[in-house]
Amino acid sequence: MKQKRVRKSNAMRCIFTLVFSLIVASSFAQQISYADWKEEAKTQINLRPEYGNVVKSQGEVDEDNKFIKTVLGQDTTRRKGSEHLVDLGFNYLYRGDLKTAMRRFNQAWLLDPKNENAYWGFGAIYFSFNDFDEALKQLEKGLLINPNSSNILTDKATIYTSFYRNDHNPDWLNKAVELFSKSYKIDPSNQNTLFKLSAAYYYKSDCINAKKFYDECMKLGGRPIPDGYAEAIKKLCDR
Repeated sequence: MKQKRVRKSNAMRCIFTLVFSLIVASSFAQQISYADWKEEAKTQINLRPEYGNVVKSQGEVDEDNKFIKTVLGQDTTRRKGSEHLVDLGFNYLYRGDLKTAMRRFNQAWLLDPKNENAYWGFGAIYFSFNDFDEALKQLEKGLLINPNSSNILTDKATIYTSFYRNDHNPDWLNKAVELFSKSYKIDPSNQNTLFKLSAAYYYKSDCINAKKFYDECMKLGGRPIPDGYAEAIKKLCDR
């Protein structure tokens, strides 16, 4: 009996690790420590969200205007250019190049300060450093612009799930499920949301809902689902 409990505990830890590794794939391959990041950010404003809100020199303002003009010549509108830079930022993030990613997110914000996805990117940067408080701060800014952003709601819920992992307070998990569910209603085709909602119900030992959202994710391709999760669902439902 004791051996079975140990195996179950180990399986749960593996599932936890799988879930949290998915939001920012670069977490395990980042090229700079958080201590070094914060030190460099003291003198490099492009490593701070919104460029640290510092007053820029005339030369920096001129460079910004030149950059904006160049982007608008390629992407026609500020919003399109901003979204393109957000995409680039996440591409760099997934490769572990957090510094270039932050620069792209800042450029996205420069082009369109009302693009909530720039804050989604800022939040992902801090999540990758396990600075969940700062990550939440940035995600909240994005939600003030667009309270119905499925991506931001899902990432905020993921942070709450990480709090649950740390202290096993069920209130965190309940809040996470609430946000995942809201995100799901906004975009039922978001596979990242579907998998994480399934995993949240898995933590609750809720076989019916864990399998429901797992099946929905699989029907759409199952892209974020890691190896071993299907077996974990089966074992849960076989109890």
